[in-house]
Amino acid sequence: MSNIYESAEATLGFISSPCLTKVELRVACRGISDRDALSKPDPCVVLKMQSHGQWFEVDRTEVIRSSSGPVFSKIFLVDYYFEEVQRLRFELLDISSGNNGLRDADFLGALECTLGQIVSQRKLTKALLKQGNTAGKSSIMVTAEELSGNDDYVELSFSARKLDDKDFFSKSDPFLEIFRINDDGSESLVHRTETVMNNLSPVWKSFKVSLNTLCSGDQERELKCTVWDWDSNGKHDFIGEFQTTFKEMRAEQEGKQWECINPKYQMKKKNYRNSGVVFLNHCKIIKMYSFLDYIMGGCQIQFTVAIDFTASNGDPRNSCSLHYIHPYQPNEYLKALVAVGEICQDYDRPCFLCPHVKVSHDFAVNFDEDNPECAGIQGVVEAYQNCLPKIQLYGPTNIAPIIQKVASSASEEMHTKEAMEYFILLILTDGVITDMADTREAIVHASHLPMSVIIVGVGNADFTDMQILDGDDGILRSPKGEPVLRDIVQFVPFKDFKHASPAALAKSVLAEVPNQVVDYYNAKGIKPKCMSDYESTRTFSP
Repeated sequence: MSNIYESAEATLGFISSPCLTKVELRVACRGISDRDALSKPDPCVVLKMQSHGQWFEVDRTEVIRSSSGPVFSKIFLVDYYFEEVQRLRFELLDISSGNNGLRDADFLGALECTLGQIVSQRKLTKALLKQGNTAGKSSIMVTAEELSGNDDYVELSFSARKLDDKDFFSKSDPFLEIFRINDDGSESLVHRTETVMNNLSPVWKSFKVSLNTLCSGDQERELKCTVWDWDSNGKHDFIGEFQTTFKEMRAEQEGKQWECINPKYQMKKKNYRNSGVVFLNHCKIIKMYSFLDYIMGGCQIQFTVAIDFTASNGDPRNSCSLHYIHPYQPNEYLKALVAVGEICQDYDRPCFLCPHVKVSHDFAVNFDEDNPECAGIQGVVEAYQNCLPKIQLYGPTNIAPIIQKVASSASEEMHTKEAMEYFILLILTDGVITDMADTREAIVHASHLPMSVIIVGVGNADFTDMQILDGDDGILRSPKGEPVLRDIVQFVPFKDFKHASPAALAKSVLAEVPNQVVDYYNAKGIKPKCMSDYESTRTFSP
C-alpha cells in the first residue's frame, strides 16, 4: 500500500472521557450432575461476550477435578459500560482428564444474561440451561464487585513446614487457599495455590492479586487461610487453617509465620500444638497506574494516520471508486476519518500521509513534508479531498514502511529521558496487503516500543490477513518465528459499522489503546512523571 505520512506531532495532554469502570465476576456452581455413577465431573466455566451478533471468548476458569459444586478461584475482569447492553454467556463444561481441551469437552449447560443484570443484583443465581431446557438441578451463581479506587496489586509467596501427613503410602500433597471475609460474614475465594506433591514442607509459587480482590482495600479485613491435602477423587483432606489480615502481612516482621490449626485435633488432643507452620516469604505491593495517570502525568500521544491510495481503490473520478467524492454522500474513507477524527482531533493537529506519484510509501497528504500536520478533522478532510486530483493511484499495497517509520520515532523516544511519549498509528486501507512478511516483522519489532497500530478496513475486500495481524485468535509471529511481546494491533472492518453510529466505530477503534499504553509503561516499570513514588516491599526468609 502506498501509505500516508510521517510521524505526526499530535500531543495529547488531556482526555476528557472518564476512566473505565471494571467489574470483577466470581463464579460458583451447584448440583452438577455426575458423568456416570463412578466419577464426578471436572468442571470449567468459559465466559463469552456478544459482539455484532457473535459470541467471543473472554476468559475461562481453571478446571476443578471431581467436583459437583465447584467454587472457582479464577476471577473474570470485565469493563462495564452503563450506556451499553453487554450480553454475557457462561458455559459450563466438563473437561475430563485425557481429552483434547474444549473441543472434546462435554457441555453441561449455560447461562445467558447481561452484565447490567448481574451488577444490579450483585449476586445472580440461576439454573443452567441446556438446549433450551433446565439442566437438571444445576445452577450457577455469579457475584459482581466493582473494582474501583485501588488498582494496586500485591505479590505474595508462602511456604510451610512440618504439615500433617494425611496419606498412608506417601506424604501429603498440600495446597493453600485464601478467603476474604465479607461484611456479611460470607467468604470469597481469593486465591488457590498449585498443589505440591508428596511434600510436608512445600514452597508454593508466588502469585499476584489485586488489593481490591484480596481485602476490598481494607487492610484490616479478616483473611482466612486453609491448607488441604489434595486427593484425585476431589475429597481433599483438611490439614489446618489460620486467620490474618493484610495489615499483619505487611507488618515489618522478619519471617512472619502462623500456626496451622485443625480445630478438631485441638479439641480432642491434649498435647496438640499445630498441624504445621505456614510462612510468608514475600510481600510486595505493586502500584498499577491507569491510562489517565499517565496522560495527566505528562505523557504525550503522537498520533499518525496513514491513508491507502493504491490502485485497488479504483480511479477517484469513477463513482465506483472507494475514493470517489460524491457531492452529498461521503465515501467510506471520509466516514471513517470523521468518525475517528472527531475523537482524535483533541490530540492537536494530526498528521496524514499518502502515496506519491513516484510510488512513495510515505509522504504528507498536504504535500508539505516539513509540516504535515492538519488543523483538526476539517483540515484533514480538506487535505484528503485536495490531494485526490493531484495523485495517481498505484501499487503495491505495502504497510510495513509506515509502521517502520513511526517505529523509528518511537525507538528514539525510548532513549530520551526528557519526555514520555506514546505513538499511535491509524491506518485506513482497502486491504489485501502485498508485504505480509515485512509487516509481521515490523509489528513484532514495534511491540517492544511505546506504540500501537489501529487498522480500519474500508470496502468489501478479503481482510483475512488483517485479522491475522490483530492477533486475537493467536500469537502473531515474525517470519523468523519471534512472537510479539504484546498485542499492539487492533483491526476493525468498516463494513461492520455501515449502519451504526460514528461513535460506535470510534469506540471500537480506540477500545484497546488505553490498556496498551498502560501495559507498555507498567511492563517497563515506568511511572508517571508527576506521580509520587509508591511501592512497598517486604521480603522474608523462613
